Amino acid sequence: MLEVKNLTCGYDSKIILQDINLRIETKDLLGIIGPNGSGKTTLLRAVTRIIKPKKGTIFLEEKDIWLTNLKELACKIAVVSQNPSLNHMTIEEFVLLGRIPYFRRFQFLETKKDLEVAFRSMGLTDTLKLKDRLMGEVSGGEKQLALIARALCQEPKLLLLDEPTTHLDIAHQARILDLIKRLNRELALTVIVVLHDLNLASEYCQRLVLINEGRIHKIGSPDEVLNYQIIEEVYKTVVVVEKNPVSSKPYILIVSEEERQRSTSPRRWGTKERGD
Repeated sequence: MLEVKNLTCGYDSKIILQDINLRIETKDLLGIIGPNGSGKTTLLRAVTRIIKPKKGTIFLEEKDIWLTNLKELACKIAVVSQNPSLNHMTIEEFVLLGRIPYFRRFQFLETKKDLEVAFRSMGLTDTLKLKDRLMGEVSGGEKQLALIARALCQEPKLLLLDEPTTHLDIAHQARILDLIKRLNRELALTVIVVLHDLNLASEYCQRLVLINEGRIHKIGSPDEVLNYQIIEEVYKTVVVVEKNPVSSKPYILIVSEEERQRSTSPRRWGTKERGD
């Protein structure tokens, strides 16, 4: 579905990502994790042509995205970003924005098919009951569902999400990520999602890409990426990694400095040496 080869990019003269090589297969559910400022969002911006590579190439279905018509690209890639400022629009009006790439020349009104796709997208995201509400009137979780509905309205093959669970409580986090996983499975939708929460990334993603200081530090399954040595090396904080008793996925526990000093356990805390 997507291949990134030798990508180096950034903003003006500042390089953010260097020598990124990444291959995403069709139907993948890939999580991108890493410390703040490591380049996670920059990678999504490069994939969507917001920023141009200084070096390297990005292929979508084996075609260079910079040789692809923007309208065609918008019919294949949809992005769920953060904090839209269109609070004056109804949910239905907002979702219908996803049909713009399909508008013909001099078309100003939605067709019957556009409305059918929009209503199906709202049905999939449980936002149909909110269609007449203003974006500024709904909760953060409901707004996030509307963002996903608008993205689905583009009928994409690749869905990119930039921290879709930020500022949401655990109920809404689970609801959003359960939906994303269901869309990946039932619609055969390829998904790339940037997540800060390592436990959510572990629980929901098939594969993880850990970016640190603009380079890929590790790619693999949650079990391969989320061990304490790697986490402590990258995040510079002491953790304990256990197994989720239900899913058996890695689960990260933070150990405070006070608890490390107070602990009478024979375990030796630290990033270099620890008894396990």
